[in-house]
Parts: sequence; C-alpha cells; structure tokens
Amino acid sequence: MSVALVGEMLKILVFAGLSVAGFLAIGIFMRNRSRKISALRIFVHAISQIGVFIVIAYPLWLSLVLLSILLLTLFAGRFYCGWICPFGFYMDLTGFLRQVVRKRHLNLPEKVNRTLHRLRYVLIAALLASPLWLINFNPINWSSAKFLSGPLNPLRILLAPLVPIIAPWKTLYDSNLNFPYVDQIAYYSSEEYVLFFVLAFVAFALVSSFAVSRFWCRFCPTGSSLAVANKLRLFKWAPALHLEKDEEKCTKCGICKRVCPVQVTEVYEQKGGRIDTSMCLLCLRCVEMCPYKECLKAKLMKKTIVASRNWLEPSTGNEIT
Repeated sequence: MSVALVGEMLKILVFAGLSVAGFLAIGIFMRNRSRKISALRIFVHAISQIGVFIVIAYPLWLSLVLLSILLLTLFAGRFYCGWICPFGFYMDLTGFLRQVVRKRHLNLPEKVNRTLHRLRYVLIAALLASPLWLINFNPINWSSAKFLSGPLNPLRILLAPLVPIIAPWKTLYDSNLNFPYVDQIAYYSSEEYVLFFVLAFVAFALVSSFAVSRFWCRFCPTGSSLAVANKLRLFKWAPALHLEKDEEKCTKCGICKRVCPVQVTEVYEQKGGRIDTSMCLLCLRCVEMCPYKECLKAKLMKKTIVASRNWLEPSTGNEIT
C-alpha cells in the first residue's frame, strides 16, 4: 500500500514539475506580447485535461465535484470556463482551424448574443426544478424517476462539459471515445438512431464553434449559470478575481470588444472601475491586446496579477507581473 502511495506521489510530482517547466518556458521564450497570455492559457487548458481525467476516473460524488466548481466560480468568476473546462478547450482547438485558413469568427448580432446569455438562466432553472417532475400529488411517478436517474440527472448534466474525449470508462460501441453531453444523448436514444444523434450533436458543436467563437459558452448551463451566485447580496465582493479598467487611460479604441471570444461589451462600455459581468470568461484576451499600459488589469482582490502593456514596444520579457 505504501509503495503504491509513493508511486502516485511521484507521478504527481513529475506532472507538477513538467507543468512548472511549461510555465517557465512560455514566460521566458514567448516574446510576442499579443500572444503570451493566450499561449499560457492554452497550456493551462491542456494540462487541466489530465487533471479532469484523473478526477472523473475516481468514484467521487458528483455533488462534491459540482460544489468545487461552484466555489471556484464564486471566488474566480468564470476562470473555470476560460482556462479549465474541457468542452471550452475543444471549442478553442476548433477555432484555431479558422485562424489557419485566415478567416475571422462570425459575430452574432448583439441582441441575439444577449438573448443566448439570458437563456442559460432558463436552462439552469429548468434543470434544478426537474426533480419536481416526480411530484404528482399521488404516489411517485416512477417513469419520471427512472428518467431522472440516468444521465439527465441535474448533477450529471451540469458536469457534462467535463467529459474528456478519451474517457476512463467504456461508452458507445464498447469504446473509450467520448464527448460532452454524448452520454445523455446515447442513454435516451433508441439503439437504431443513437449513432446518428451522437454524430449530429458532435458535428453541431464543432461546426458552430468553428463559425462562432465559443458558441456553446454563451448559453452553457454549467459555469456561466453558476456565476449567478456572484449576484447575491451576500457575495457582492465576489469574484475575488476580476477585471478592472482605468477610465483615464482608455481611448475607446474598441480592441477589447473586437477580441472578446464571447462578445462581452461591458469592458468597452463601462467608464472605469471593476468590470461586473457574468458573461466574461476571464480569458484575459482583452488585457493581452489592450495597447495602453495598465488600462486594463486582472486583479485578485486588490493585487494586480496581469496588466495591459503597450505591446507595440519592444518586449522586455516581463509581461506578466
């Protein structure tokens, strides 16, 4: 038992060492100021997939995992969505293909985009209220109980974006290949049409994210909806990790609005101070691309973590404070 424990600890130490080496390599050798944070984010996103795989490989309670995401969202906003979520990582990888062919992502009309953002609250309310279907003012509706005991269980569907492409369990056609929400689709589809529905959803997810950056994130009922906790009066201080804007240094150039993957407009529209919006993924692309020194900052409580710099000037190799 002790040998196995030592072996697991060594694995964690090696993984941690490689991660730190990756951070240092990006910090030292990445000279392009307008891509440095993005490169770091993709690296964090990639190594996070290993952590997610390890977590779901253990028989942890779903409620415990969901509570961890909720706490992270409470203190760090949608950092989970922008830097950890596997589904978000897959969408980013799909979006890179558009960069290869030198085509910009399509922008949704602002009203449509805001409507999609509001839809997440409808979805989260429907999921949390779904157990009420069991109440029939009579004995328990067992058909509904069976329906909710499967992957459509509210906790399971809220954690569906965590599903990795290679899962530690056997899935459709005795394969370890998987994808977010595929378990739910396969469980409730007839054997005759299950492959069609699964492939149709995967195609929709990939094509939509290829056309519109982070399309699913705009109405995802998981990380985005959990950010509603930050709107409660008790948590007005939250999230501790947030964006801040210096009104005096902003020239309204509009770069922050153009580079945002989910078309957040508050960073551009707000005059100054703390930026409060649950739409922001905290990917920090706006901070990275803002050409005015310390106009935009990512702050943890009162401590500045990253500040915008004039990336048109020669790099000094110290972009991240």
